[in-house]
Amino acid sequence: MRMTIIAPGTQGDVRPYVALGKGLQAAGHKIQIATHQNFAPLVNSCGLIFYPLHGDMEALMRDQAVGSALAKNNPLIQLNLMKKKLIIMNQLWMRDCLDACQAAEVVIGGFGGMIAGQPVAEKLGLPFVQAWLVPFTPTRAFPAVSFPMLRKWFGGRLNHLSHVLGWRLLAWPMQRSSVNLARRTVLGLAPAPYRDGPLAFFKEHTWPVLNGFSTHVVPRPPDWAAHMHVTGYWFLDPPPDWQPPAGLVDFLQAGPAPVYVGFGSMSHSDPNATTRMVVEALRLADLRGILLTGWGGLTQADLPSTVYMTDSIPHNWLFPKVAAVVHHGGAGTTAAGLRAGKPTLCVPFISLDQNFWGWRIADLGVGVPPIPSNRLTAQKLAQALSIAVSNPSIIQHATELGVRIRSEDGVAQAVAILSSLGN
Repeated sequence: MRMTIIAPGTQGDVRPYVALGKGLQAAGHKIQIATHQNFAPLVNSCGLIFYPLHGDMEALMRDQAVGSALAKNNPLIQLNLMKKKLIIMNQLWMRDCLDACQAAEVVIGGFGGMIAGQPVAEKLGLPFVQAWLVPFTPTRAFPAVSFPMLRKWFGGRLNHLSHVLGWRLLAWPMQRSSVNLARRTVLGLAPAPYRDGPLAFFKEHTWPVLNGFSTHVVPRPPDWAAHMHVTGYWFLDPPPDWQPPAGLVDFLQAGPAPVYVGFGSMSHSDPNATTRMVVEALRLADLRGILLTGWGGLTQADLPSTVYMTDSIPHNWLFPKVAAVVHHGGAGTTAAGLRAGKPTLCVPFISLDQNFWGWRIADLGVGVPPIPSNRLTAQKLAQALSIAVSNPSIIQHATELGVRIRSEDGVAQAVAILSSLGN
């Protein structure tokens, strides 16, 4: 089958869909990935067809206004900012997706892919397969990812209601005006239903819904319909001939296992101050550290010999070699840390799924409770790291979970489900 996967976003958003596309192509399907130009080398290196989407997410995350909104860690401020930026982007993405899907038989996407891709699938009369990196489908088993702090008090009907309200009061209102404008001007479609938007499209169909995470991390809710699957994670590993920098190998061999600290695509209002804070926390905890600059802009300051800084290192190579991982709580980095079996601390910047994964890690006993980025201090980070690397229970639970995740093949599971669409 000819499938188009729509994957706007950052590294953590895009790589799992490239892994899924690579598995589908190996199974004989013709796969096109619609994503941003800066991911063209990644898509092409995997032998997949690349189709460009407008926008540069790296530039967006480095935008001063975005950095200021992330620093506040206020969901209303963040949603309002994104609403303004999406007015133009949704029209551009919808045009891109319309072109990208002309020869497709199936369209696949998660949240970003659904917003632009579902109307296109509707216009072209194509199936749209929801492929999520976070548990998005409503359930009575746990509250929506928007409200992880309510997991101790909510239950049953309130859990389900939180999913409905999270979509109708937060996620869809952020997109509604720009999506409906694009539906009218680009596709000539009527506005999406006021309350449910694109989700109303799926109520009439039972196409597969794929959830690219492990049942050992988020058990499949018993109230999900049969066509909703939890496949396991979709990991994209580097080529077998990839080699690490010699300096990093020397650093790892020069002392005890270090702690990894990296905040991915999340921007910092003051990267130098963030770097100094992390270095001070490592000093207070008497730990060595590897800092990943990422898109967030952690800078090459005057670092002590106990700290190594690098731009980008494959997680599957590095994480098994560290004592613990500290990150922003993105789905991809969370998956990599859990796969490696390492104690984890999340420092959420965005008040959505990053908080969810941070609390899921703590509830599973494989890490310490999350610390929001706007509340992070050297003292708090040092205390959390000291617990993460020394608590026998956390270390044991993290190790055991890593073994279970490594035994899964989420891509193979997803490919088998999607291949059944052609039968």
